[in-house]
Amino acid sequence: MGNSKSSGGVFDLSRHQNRLASIEAQLAAPGAWDRPETLTPLLREKTQLEATISSWEGLRDAHTAMEEWLELAAEDESPDVLSALNEAIAHLTEELEAVQLRTLLGAPEDTADAILEIHPGAGGTESQDWAEMLLRMYRRFAERKGFRTELMDLLPGDEAGIKSVTLQITGPYAYGLLKAEKGTHRLIRISPFDASGRRHTSFASVDVYPAASDAIEIEVREEDLRIDIFRSSGPGGQSVNTTDSAVRITHLPTGLVVQCQNEKSQHKNKETAIKVLKARLLELELEKRAAERQAEYAAKGAIAFGSQIRTYTLQPYRLVKDHRTNTETSNVDAVLDGALDSFIHAYLLHLHAQRTA
Repeated sequence: MGNSKSSGGVFDLSRHQNRLASIEAQLAAPGAWDRPETLTPLLREKTQLEATISSWEGLRDAHTAMEEWLELAAEDESPDVLSALNEAIAHLTEELEAVQLRTLLGAPEDTADAILEIHPGAGGTESQDWAEMLLRMYRRFAERKGFRTELMDLLPGDEAGIKSVTLQITGPYAYGLLKAEKGTHRLIRISPFDASGRRHTSFASVDVYPAASDAIEIEVREEDLRIDIFRSSGPGGQSVNTTDSAVRITHLPTGLVVQCQNEKSQHKNKETAIKVLKARLLELELEKRAAERQAEYAAKGAIAFGSQIRTYTLQPYRLVKDHRTNTETSNVDAVLDGALDSFIHAYLLHLHAQRTA
Protein backbone atom coordinates (compact mmCIF):
# COMPACT_ATOMS: atom_id res chain seq x y z
CA MET A 1 0.00 0.00 0.00
CA GLY A 2 1.80 3.11 -1.22
CA ASN A 3 2.10 6.38 0.63
CA SER A 4 0.53 8.59 -2.02
CA LYS A 5 -2.36 6.53 -3.33
CA SER A 6 -4.59 3.81 -1.98
CA SER A 7 -7.59 1.83 -3.20
CA GLY A 8 -6.46 1.78 -6.81
CA GLY A 9 -5.72 5.49 -6.87
CA VAL A 10 -9.21 6.52 -5.78
CA PHE A 11 -7.79 8.08 -2.64
CA ASP A 12 -4.79 10.44 -2.96
CA LEU A 13 -3.19 10.55 0.50
CA SER A 14 -0.45 13.00 -0.45
CA ARG A 15 -3.00 15.48 -1.84
CA HIS A 16 -4.89 15.42 1.46
CA GLN A 17 -1.64 15.82 3.41
CA ASN A 18 -0.65 18.81 1.25
CA ARG A 19 -4.06 20.42 1.77
CA LEU A 20 -3.75 19.94 5.54
CA ALA A 21 -0.30 21.53 5.49
CA SER A 22 -1.73 24.47 3.54
CA ILE A 23 -4.54 24.98 6.08
CA GLU A 24 -2.09 24.80 8.99
CA ALA A 25 0.05 27.45 7.28
CA GLN A 26 -2.99 29.71 6.84
CA LEU A 27 -3.94 29.33 10.50
CA ALA A 28 -0.37 30.14 11.57
CA ALA A 29 -0.14 33.26 9.39
CA PRO A 30 0.01 36.67 11.14
CA GLY A 31 -3.46 38.09 11.75
CA ALA A 32 -5.22 34.81 10.90
CA TRP A 33 -7.03 34.79 14.25
CA ASP A 34 -8.07 38.45 14.24
CA ARG A 35 -11.58 37.35 13.19
CA PRO A 36 -11.89 33.79 14.55
CA GLU A 37 -15.53 33.46 13.44
CA THR A 38 -14.39 33.46 9.79
CA LEU A 39 -12.15 30.44 10.39
CA THR A 40 -14.99 27.99 11.17
CA PRO A 41 -15.12 26.40 7.66
CA LEU A 42 -11.32 26.08 7.61
CA LEU A 43 -11.20 24.50 11.07
CA ARG A 44 -13.97 22.08 10.12
CA GLU A 45 -12.07 21.06 6.97
CA LYS A 46 -8.89 20.65 9.03
CA THR A 47 -10.65 18.30 11.49
CA GLN A 48 -12.10 16.22 8.65
CA LEU A 49 -8.75 16.01 6.86
CA GLU A 50 -6.97 14.93 10.05
CA ALA A 51 -9.56 12.18 10.64
CA THR A 52 -9.36 10.98 7.03
CA ILE A 53 -5.56 10.97 6.93
CA SER A 54 -5.36 9.19 10.28
CA SER A 55 -7.77 6.54 9.03
CA TRP A 56 -5.77 5.82 5.87
CA GLU A 57 -2.42 5.92 7.67
CA GLY A 58 -3.83 3.45 10.21
CA LEU A 59 -4.83 1.13 7.36
CA ARG A 60 -1.38 1.41 5.75
CA ASP A 61 0.42 0.68 9.02
CA ALA A 62 -1.88 -2.28 9.81
CA HIS A 63 -1.26 -3.69 6.33
CA THR A 64 2.51 -3.38 6.76
CA ALA A 65 2.40 -5.06 10.18
CA MET A 66 0.29 -7.93 8.86
CA GLU A 67 2.74 -8.53 5.97
CA GLU A 68 5.69 -8.59 8.40
CA TRP A 69 4.00 -11.15 10.66
CA LEU A 70 3.01 -13.19 7.58
CA GLU A 71 6.65 -13.37 6.46
CA LEU A 72 7.76 -14.33 9.97
CA ALA A 73 5.07 -17.00 10.22
CA ALA A 74 6.35 -18.60 6.99
CA GLU A 75 9.62 -19.27 8.81
CA ASP A 76 8.35 -19.78 12.36
CA GLU A 77 4.99 -21.47 12.97
CA SER A 78 5.17 -21.24 16.75
CA PRO A 79 1.89 -20.53 18.63
CA ASP A 80 3.10 -17.07 19.69
CA VAL A 81 3.86 -15.99 16.13
CA LEU A 82 0.57 -17.40 14.77
CA SER A 83 -1.34 -15.67 17.56
CA ALA A 84 0.35 -12.37 16.73
CA LEU A 85 -0.48 -12.90 13.04
CA ASN A 86 -4.15 -13.47 13.87
CA GLU A 87 -4.19 -10.26 15.93
CA ALA A 88 -2.56 -8.35 13.05
CA ILE A 89 -5.19 -9.71 10.61
CA ALA A 90 -8.00 -8.72 12.98
CA HIS A 91 -6.55 -5.23 13.37
CA LEU A 92 -6.20 -4.86 9.58
CA THR A 93 -9.85 -5.91 9.18
CA GLU A 94 -10.95 -3.22 11.66
CA GLU A 95 -8.91 -0.54 9.89
CA LEU A 96 -10.23 -1.65 6.49
CA GLU A 97 -13.83 -1.43 7.72
CA ALA A 98 -13.16 2.06 9.11
CA VAL A 99 -11.78 3.25 5.76
CA GLN A 100 -14.63 1.60 3.85
CA LEU A 101 -17.09 3.38 6.12
CA ARG A 102 -15.50 6.74 5.34
CA THR A 103 -15.62 6.09 1.58
CA LEU A 104 -19.38 5.44 1.87
CA LEU A 105 -19.88 8.95 3.28
CA GLY A 106 -19.52 10.87 0.04
CA ALA A 107 -22.54 13.21 0.05
CA PRO A 108 -21.76 16.88 0.88
CA GLU A 109 -24.14 16.83 3.86
CA ASP A 110 -22.47 13.73 5.36
CA THR A 111 -19.69 15.89 6.82
CA ALA A 112 -22.19 18.06 8.73
CA ASP A 113 -22.96 17.93 12.42
CA ALA A 114 -26.18 16.11 13.31
CA ILE A 115 -29.33 17.35 14.99
CA LEU A 116 -31.16 14.38 16.46
CA GLU A 117 -34.73 14.34 17.78
CA ILE A 118 -36.39 11.54 19.78
CA HIS A 119 -40.15 11.24 20.32
CA PRO A 120 -41.84 8.41 22.24
CA GLY A 121 -44.78 6.61 20.68
CA ALA A 122 -48.06 5.76 22.36
CA GLY A 123 -47.72 4.05 25.72
CA GLY A 124 -47.12 6.78 28.29
CA THR A 125 -44.37 6.23 30.84
CA GLU A 126 -43.13 3.00 29.26
CA SER A 127 -42.39 4.57 25.86
CA GLN A 128 -41.10 7.78 27.47
CA ASP A 129 -38.58 5.70 29.41
CA TRP A 130 -37.56 4.00 26.15
CA ALA A 131 -36.99 7.43 24.57
CA GLU A 132 -34.67 8.32 27.46
CA MET A 133 -32.78 5.02 27.00
CA LEU A 134 -32.24 5.96 23.33
CA LEU A 135 -31.00 9.41 24.36
CA ARG A 136 -28.40 7.76 26.59
CA MET A 137 -27.44 5.35 23.76
CA TYR A 138 -26.72 8.19 21.33
CA ARG A 139 -24.81 10.17 23.95
CA ARG A 140 -22.64 7.10 24.62
CA PHE A 141 -22.17 6.61 20.86
CA ALA A 142 -20.97 10.22 20.61
CA GLU A 143 -18.55 9.69 23.49
CA ARG A 144 -17.09 6.62 21.78
CA LYS A 145 -16.49 8.69 18.63
CA GLY A 146 -15.04 11.66 20.49
CA PHE A 147 -18.02 13.79 19.38
CA ARG A 148 -19.45 16.65 21.42
CA THR A 149 -23.12 16.68 22.41
CA GLU A 150 -25.32 19.66 23.27
CA LEU A 151 -28.83 19.32 24.66
CA MET A 152 -30.92 21.80 22.65
CA ASP A 153 -34.37 21.04 24.06
CA LEU A 154 -35.83 18.49 26.46
CA LEU A 155 -39.38 17.96 27.69
CA PRO A 156 -39.37 15.53 30.66
CA GLY A 157 -42.00 12.84 31.13
CA ASP A 158 -44.66 13.12 33.82
CA GLU A 159 -43.36 10.19 35.89
CA ALA A 160 -40.16 9.07 34.17
CA GLY A 161 -38.40 9.33 30.84
CA ILE A 162 -38.86 12.11 28.30
CA LYS A 163 -41.67 13.38 26.07
CA SER A 164 -39.26 14.79 23.50
CA VAL A 165 -35.60 15.76 23.16
CA THR A 166 -33.43 17.55 20.60
CA LEU A 167 -29.69 16.93 20.69
CA GLN A 168 -26.88 18.38 18.58
CA ILE A 169 -23.96 16.01 17.94
CA THR A 170 -20.80 17.69 16.70
CA GLY A 171 -17.93 15.81 15.08
CA PRO A 172 -16.52 14.66 11.71
CA TYR A 173 -19.23 12.95 9.63
CA ALA A 174 -21.71 13.03 12.53
CA TYR A 175 -24.72 13.33 10.21
CA GLY A 176 -23.33 10.81 7.71
CA LEU A 177 -23.12 8.19 10.45
CA LEU A 178 -26.30 9.00 12.37
CA LYS A 179 -28.58 9.22 9.33
CA ALA A 180 -28.68 5.41 9.65
CA GLU A 181 -30.67 5.87 12.87
CA LYS A 182 -33.64 7.70 11.35
CA GLY A 183 -36.86 5.75 11.85
CA THR A 184 -38.88 3.93 14.51
CA HIS A 185 -37.09 1.91 17.20
CA ARG A 186 -38.96 -0.88 19.05
CA LEU A 187 -38.21 -2.21 22.55
CA ILE A 188 -39.52 -5.51 23.95
CA ARG A 189 -38.94 -6.09 27.68
CA ILE A 190 -40.48 -6.84 31.07
CA SER A 191 -41.70 -3.41 32.06
CA PRO A 192 -40.23 -1.97 35.29
CA PHE A 193 -43.44 0.09 35.54
CA ASP A 194 -45.77 -2.94 35.50
CA ALA A 195 -46.30 -4.48 38.94
CA SER A 196 -47.54 -7.69 37.26
CA GLY A 197 -44.18 -8.17 35.50
CA ARG A 198 -45.73 -8.42 32.05
CA ARG A 199 -43.78 -8.03 28.81
CA HIS A 200 -44.35 -4.71 27.02
CA THR A 201 -43.57 -3.41 23.53
CA SER A 202 -42.60 0.26 23.28
CA PHE A 203 -41.83 2.51 20.34
CA ALA A 204 -39.90 5.74 19.82
CA SER A 205 -39.07 7.63 16.64
CA VAL A 206 -35.69 9.11 15.84
CA ASP A 207 -35.25 11.91 13.31
CA VAL A 208 -31.82 13.09 12.20
CA TYR A 209 -31.05 16.30 10.30
CA PRO A 210 -27.76 17.73 9.01
CA ALA A 211 -26.95 20.95 10.85
CA ALA A 212 -26.73 23.89 8.44
CA SER A 213 -23.21 25.29 8.23
CA ASP A 214 -21.15 27.73 6.18
CA ALA A 215 -20.65 24.95 3.65
CA ILE A 216 -24.40 24.28 3.28
CA GLU A 217 -26.24 27.40 4.40
CA ILE A 218 -30.00 27.76 4.59
CA GLU A 219 -31.63 31.21 4.45
CA VAL A 220 -34.45 31.90 6.91
CA ARG A 221 -36.32 35.19 6.39
CA GLU A 222 -37.81 36.92 9.42
CA GLU A 223 -41.07 37.66 7.56
CA ASP A 224 -41.55 33.90 7.02
CA LEU A 225 -41.62 33.23 10.76
CA ARG A 226 -44.33 33.36 13.40
CA ILE A 227 -42.71 33.50 16.83
CA ASP A 228 -44.70 32.64 19.97
CA ILE A 229 -43.36 33.10 23.48
CA PHE A 230 -44.69 30.94 26.32
CA ARG A 231 -43.81 29.72 29.80
CA SER A 232 -41.44 26.75 29.95
CA SER A 233 -42.77 23.49 31.34
CA GLY A 234 -40.92 20.83 33.25
CA PRO A 235 -40.23 19.57 36.76
CA GLY A 236 -41.44 22.02 39.42
CA GLY A 237 -39.12 24.19 41.43
CA GLN A 238 -36.86 25.25 38.58
CA SER A 239 -36.48 28.96 37.87
CA VAL A 240 -36.80 28.21 34.17
CA ASN A 241 -40.54 27.82 34.79
CA THR A 242 -41.09 31.28 36.28
CA THR A 243 -40.62 33.39 33.14
CA ASP A 244 -42.05 33.45 29.63
CA SER A 245 -38.76 32.40 28.03
CA ALA A 246 -39.74 29.42 25.88
CA VAL A 247 -39.91 30.04 22.12
CA ARG A 248 -42.01 28.34 19.45
CA ILE A 249 -41.30 29.20 15.81
CA THR A 250 -43.60 28.37 12.90
CA HIS A 251 -42.08 28.55 9.41
CA LEU A 252 -45.06 29.80 7.41
CA PRO A 253 -44.04 28.63 3.90
CA THR A 254 -43.56 25.01 5.00
CA GLY A 255 -45.63 24.77 8.19
CA LEU A 256 -42.63 23.41 10.13
CA VAL A 257 -42.86 24.07 13.88
CA VAL A 258 -39.87 24.02 16.24
CA GLN A 259 -39.56 25.05 19.85
CA CYS A 260 -36.94 25.43 22.54
CA GLN A 261 -37.40 25.91 26.26
CA ASN A 262 -34.13 24.52 27.60
CA GLU A 263 -32.45 27.89 28.21
CA LYS A 264 -33.54 30.53 30.73
CA SER A 265 -32.91 33.27 28.17
CA GLN A 266 -35.59 33.94 25.55
CA HIS A 267 -32.83 35.09 23.17
CA LYS A 268 -30.90 31.82 23.59
CA ASN A 269 -34.06 29.76 23.10
CA LYS A 270 -34.83 31.64 19.88
CA GLU A 271 -31.25 31.14 18.64
CA THR A 272 -31.44 27.41 19.29
CA ALA A 273 -34.89 27.08 17.70
CA ILE A 274 -33.64 28.84 14.55
CA LYS A 275 -30.73 26.39 14.39
CA VAL A 276 -33.12 23.42 14.56
CA LEU A 277 -35.41 25.02 11.96
CA LYS A 278 -32.48 25.51 9.55
CA ALA A 279 -31.53 21.85 9.98
CA ARG A 280 -35.06 20.70 9.20
CA LEU A 281 -35.29 23.02 6.18
CA LEU A 282 -31.97 21.66 4.93
CA GLU A 283 -33.28 18.13 5.27
CA LEU A 284 -36.35 19.08 3.20
CA GLU A 285 -34.10 20.51 0.51
CA LEU A 286 -31.97 17.37 0.45
CA GLU A 287 -35.09 15.24 0.15
CA LYS A 288 -36.16 17.19 -2.94
CA ARG A 289 -32.79 16.45 -4.56
CA ALA A 290 -32.87 12.75 -3.76
CA ALA A 291 -35.99 10.93 -4.97
CA GLU A 292 -35.26 7.81 -2.95
CA ARG A 293 -34.99 9.78 0.26
CA GLN A 294 -38.23 11.60 -0.53
CA ALA A 295 -39.98 8.26 -1.07
CA GLU A 296 -38.50 6.92 2.16
CA TYR A 297 -39.80 9.88 4.10
CA ALA A 298 -43.26 9.72 2.49
CA ALA A 299 -43.47 6.04 3.40
CA LYS A 300 -42.65 6.66 7.06
CA GLY A 301 -45.58 5.28 9.04
CA ALA A 302 -46.87 5.81 12.53
CA ILE A 303 -44.66 5.13 15.53
CA ALA A 304 -46.15 1.67 15.95
CA PHE A 305 -46.08 -1.96 14.81
CA GLY A 306 -44.78 -2.72 11.33
CA SER A 307 -42.87 0.53 10.86
CA GLN A 308 -39.79 -0.12 13.00
CA ILE A 309 -36.27 -0.09 11.54
CA ARG A 310 -34.75 -1.91 14.53
CA THR A 311 -36.01 -4.07 17.39
CA TYR A 312 -34.29 -4.34 20.77
CA THR A 313 -35.46 -7.48 22.59
CA LEU A 314 -34.56 -7.86 26.27
CA GLN A 315 -37.04 -10.66 27.14
CA PRO A 316 -37.68 -13.58 26.60
CA TYR A 317 -34.30 -13.64 24.79
CA ARG A 318 -31.72 -10.93 24.11
CA LEU A 319 -31.27 -9.66 20.56
CA VAL A 320 -30.98 -6.42 18.61
CA LYS A 321 -31.99 -6.76 14.95
CA ASP A 322 -32.02 -4.16 12.17
CA HIS A 323 -34.89 -5.00 9.83
CA ARG A 324 -33.42 -3.11 6.85
CA THR A 325 -30.17 -5.09 6.68
CA ASN A 326 -30.88 -8.13 8.92
CA THR A 327 -27.80 -7.21 10.97
CA GLU A 328 -28.19 -8.55 14.50
CA THR A 329 -26.32 -9.11 17.76
CA SER A 330 -27.12 -10.71 21.11
CA ASN A 331 -24.94 -8.19 22.93
CA VAL A 332 -27.85 -5.89 23.76
CA ASP A 333 -26.03 -4.14 26.61
CA ALA A 334 -23.19 -3.04 24.32
CA VAL A 335 -25.64 -1.64 21.76
CA LEU A 336 -27.56 0.31 24.41
CA ASP A 337 -24.17 1.56 25.57
CA GLY A 338 -23.52 3.10 22.13
CA ALA A 339 -21.93 0.26 20.13
CA LEU A 340 -23.77 1.05 16.88
CA ASP A 341 -20.94 0.74 14.34
CA SER A 342 -21.97 -2.63 12.89
CA PHE A 343 -25.55 -1.43 12.29
CA ILE A 344 -24.43 1.87 10.78
CA HIS A 345 -21.84 0.20 8.54
CA ALA A 346 -24.35 -2.36 7.26
CA TYR A 347 -26.95 0.35 6.58
CA LEU A 348 -24.48 2.50 4.62
CA LEU A 349 -23.45 -0.52 2.53
CA HIS A 350 -27.16 -1.25 1.95
CA LEU A 351 -27.73 2.37 0.89
CA HIS A 352 -24.73 2.28 -1.45
CA ALA A 353 -25.94 -0.97 -3.03
CA GLN A 354 -29.39 0.57 -3.63
CA ARG A 355 -27.92 3.64 -5.30
CA THR A 356 -25.59 1.70 -7.58
CA ALA A 357 -28.11 -1.04 -8.51
